[in-house]
Amino acid sequence: MIYCLSSGAPLERFQEKWSRFSVRKRDQTKKLERYCDSVKDDNALGFVRHHTAPQVLRKFIAKTSRAFLVLFLVGLAGCEGASLPAPVIFSPPDSAPLPPGDRSKWIAPEHMQGGEPVRIALLLPLSSPSPQIQALARSMLNAAQLALFDQSNTALLLIPKDTLGTADGAARAAAQALDQGAEIILGPLFAPSVKATAELARTRNIPVIAFSTDRTVAGQEVYLLSFQPESELDAIARFATRRGLSRFASLIPYGAYGNRVDQAFDANITKYGGTIVQKEYYAREASAMFEPVKRLAQYAQRKSSIELEKQNLRKIDDEASRAALQRLEDSETWGEVGYEAVLLPEEGNLLRSLAPLLPYYDVDPRYVKFLGTGLWDNPEIAREPSLLGGWFAAPAPEARQAFTVNYQNAYGHEPSRIASLAYDAVMLAASLANAEPGSRFSANAITDPNGYFGVDGLFRFLPDGRTQRGLSIIEITKKGFKVIEPAPTSFEGFEF
Repeated sequence: MIYCLSSGAPLERFQEKWSRFSVRKRDQTKKLERYCDSVKDDNALGFVRHHTAPQVLRKFIAKTSRAFLVLFLVGLAGCEGASLPAPVIFSPPDSAPLPPGDRSKWIAPEHMQGGEPVRIALLLPLSSPSPQIQALARSMLNAAQLALFDQSNTALLLIPKDTLGTADGAARAAAQALDQGAEIILGPLFAPSVKATAELARTRNIPVIAFSTDRTVAGQEVYLLSFQPESELDAIARFATRRGLSRFASLIPYGAYGNRVDQAFDANITKYGGTIVQKEYYAREASAMFEPVKRLAQYAQRKSSIELEKQNLRKIDDEASRAALQRLEDSETWGEVGYEAVLLPEEGNLLRSLAPLLPYYDVDPRYVKFLGTGLWDNPEIAREPSLLGGWFAAPAPEARQAFTVNYQNAYGHEPSRIASLAYDAVMLAASLANAEPGSRFSANAITDPNGYFGVDGLFRFLPDGRTQRGLSIIEITKKGFKVIEPAPTSFEGFEF
């Protein structure tokens, strides 16, 4: 559930909301089965989907078929006494674009006649040429459907559209959604598609909450609900400097992401009183990492230094020098690297290739703190010994764990990492939908400085369209991830 912080709903209510689901599972499933048996609409394919009973979904799909899809979704979270049916996902047939203001083909399902739906478009690359992107889009659509169960506004009408994974496909999908009455567009996922969608949406004064991380497409009623490195680097820089670290280094990958990280890390370290003393850049290939890490470790200089020190000790040749020489026998380098922490903004297998090179070239993680970005938010990296003790900033894990469990109960598999963005986007739209038409999705409403609580914790939209998040600080331990600083529960003290 999204909670708008200005409404006074505390975080405890958000957490309690999740805990009540398991108590009601059996009764909800029976209710859904009865509803499935009762639907007799010959003009639509309808089905109920519930996150505890996917077998009910399959049973109902087998009973019905027609040319377009209406998903009658029961609003089970906080509204058990509500009458059926409830929030809707509706995919009508494609139609030619209509002139702005023409309401003749605005979507109004039969069971919602007599009331004006709040039409919310969801644009995703469901038919992308890439199977991986298709799976990602499907996971996000599943999460959006799950969100409809977990809110109580029965006027919501979700209109999913397939962008085909292209800018042209996004433009067509956006045109159709706008002509069918969408008041807000959620998605698309990729920057070219967001740009194409935004150009059309601005002609109708319709806001777009996109899932891209590319800041260049934000602004002018385009808001990016995504995981952006600037918030992560602000949080880790603030925490590290408060822990007494002041001298930093960084290993930056070439490319657009690396450029953003480089600029943001420098700016935030400076803001919190630290100093960047060294940085190196590398190509994102395992074989290309050795030399940059070797330079960052100052390995050649430090190796030369220890050879000189050993020569001096041999010349002295007294008891103390012989003891000192003995202590240096197993050492390859001499002297400190000059920094107390190093940023490694990498992920997955590349991170597991990069991190061990530092101790290999005598940068000891017991004395130099390894820092990461949200790319580290993958439990698999805890298996890499060189990362033990490392810190990174990420959303608070508790709420996401509850979301993951409910998603697994609904669909039988884990959600993609960014499926929660679609869930939070639908919940955000639902939280704003009770206001008056024309103002409920205004810039002032969307950019409420108090922010919102979602699956990934505290967040808010900045006036330039970027997202700011309240993040926890996580340490990698032998037992997995450990929160060493909880995520904030308000934006008090944050810059807007």
